[in-house]
Amino acid sequence: MQMEVRRKDAGALPVVVPLLGALLLGLILLPACQPPKSPPPGPEGDLARLIARGERIFFNETFSGNGRTCGTCHPAENNFTIDPAFIATLPRTDPLFVAEFNPDLKANFENPRLMREFGLILENLDGFDDLENTFVMRGVPHVLAQRTSVDSPQGPRTGWSGDGAPGDRSLRSFAVGAVIQHFTKTLNRVAGVDFRLPTDGELDALEAFLLSLGRQQDLTLPLRLKGTVAKRGQEIFLDNSLGKCNRCHQNAGATADFGGGNLGNANFNTGVENLPDQPADLTGEKVPPDDGLGTPGDGTFNTPPLVEAADSGPFFHNNAIETIEGAVAFYNGTAFNNSPSGRALARTDPNGVGIRLDATQVVAVAAFLRVINVLENIRASVALLEESAEKSFFGRKEARRLLDRAVHETQDSIRVLGGGGLHPDAVAHLQEAERQAKKAATSPFFARSRIRKA
Repeated sequence: MQMEVRRKDAGALPVVVPLLGALLLGLILLPACQPPKSPPPGPEGDLARLIARGERIFFNETFSGNGRTCGTCHPAENNFTIDPAFIATLPRTDPLFVAEFNPDLKANFENPRLMREFGLILENLDGFDDLENTFVMRGVPHVLAQRTSVDSPQGPRTGWSGDGAPGDRSLRSFAVGAVIQHFTKTLNRVAGVDFRLPTDGELDALEAFLLSLGRQQDLTLPLRLKGTVAKRGQEIFLDNSLGKCNRCHQNAGATADFGGGNLGNANFNTGVENLPDQPADLTGEKVPPDDGLGTPGDGTFNTPPLVEAADSGPFFHNNAIETIEGAVAFYNGTAFNNSPSGRALARTDPNGVGIRLDATQVVAVAAFLRVINVLENIRASVALLEESAEKSFFGRKEARRLLDRAVHETQDSIRVLGGGGLHPDAVAHLQEAERQAKKAATSPFFARSRIRKA
C-alpha cells in the first residue's frame, strides 16, 4: 500500500511514501478498525508557530541553568523518556550527569549510581528544606499523548503522583517545577541566579508543543486484531470479570471507570511501594519511601496510558519492573491484591475476586499491549515520513531530523514485536523499511528519490 505525496517545490518529482499499510494489515483487519489518526502534521497558522517555538524551547533552552534542557530527560529519539540502556549511550559530559562533574551539585542533587543502573531521577516533591532526607527516586515518564491523559475532575494530573506541577498543577506550569528541580546551578535554587524561570510566552509554547505530541485521542476498543495471542489478550483486557484492566485503563488509555462513569485521569494506591526486593533497594543506596500525591502523601499514584507502554519501560513510578510481561504479572501478586485499589477492584467482582491470571494469560495481555504500541509507532513513523517528504531542498536539515525520528519509531516497532515473538512477517517488513529510511537519511538528495522506498 502506497500513498503519493507530491512535493510543493516546482519541478520536483512525485515522492512516494509507503504507509507501511501491509504491516497494519498484518496486525489488524482493515478498514474495520485502525488506530485513531492525529491531526495532520504541520498545523497551520498561529498554533503551528507556537508549537514550533515550544519544540525549540523544549530541546534547546537551558533557562540559564546547569546546561540541561527538557530534552535531556525527555529525548525524542527514546520515546521522550530515559532508561539505563539509553543512558549508557550518552557521553560522560552530557548534562544529565551534571552531578558527576559540577561540585556544587555533587551531593543531594542526583544519585548517579541509581540513575545509571535503573534510570532513576531524584525529586524533592515535599520541598527543599531537608535535601539529605526528604526526596524520592523516580523514573522519567514519557510525555506522549498528554492531550488524553492529564484531565481529571480534581484538576490536571501531571507527573507520577499527579502533582508534578507547582501552583495550579497544570501542564502549562509543569516546566516551572522542572526548571527549579532539575536545571539549577546550585542547591540554593535562587531564581535569577541559579536559573531563570520560563516566561508566560515560553510556558504557552511548551504547553502547545507537549499537547501536540503523540496520539490526540484514545483508541476505540476492541480492535479487530489478527494475531491469535494478542486477540485473546485484548479479550482478557476488556473482560471485567477476568483481566479487569479496562476498569482503570479505558480503551488502554489513562482514564478509569469502575461502572459509575468516567473518573478521568485518576490516582490509585496499587501497592507498588510494597513490592519486596525493589531493584533500587537492593543496592543499599538510600531510597526513602515514596508516599505519592500530596504532602504528606496519600500513597496514590497517577494512571499512565498503556498504548505507549511497551516501548517506554521500565515500569511504575520507581522503575521496579523491567518488562511489559512483568508489569502485567504484578497485578496477580500480593502487593496489588492487598492494596487499597486491589481490594476496591475485587469489590466490583460479583464473587469478590481480584485479578487472577495464569502465565499464558499474562503473556496474552502483554502481547496485546505490544501490538497496540506498534500500531501507534507505525502511525507516528508514517506521519514523520510524510512530513519529511514535504520538505523542500532548503528544508533538508529538518527533513533529515524527521527521517531519523521515523527510523527510531521503526526500530521500536521491531524491538517490541521481536521481544514478544509476534508477527515475524511484519518484523521483516519493518526491517526493510528501516533500511530504506536510513538510506534516505544518508543520501544528499534523499528528499527527491531515496525516501520513496522508506
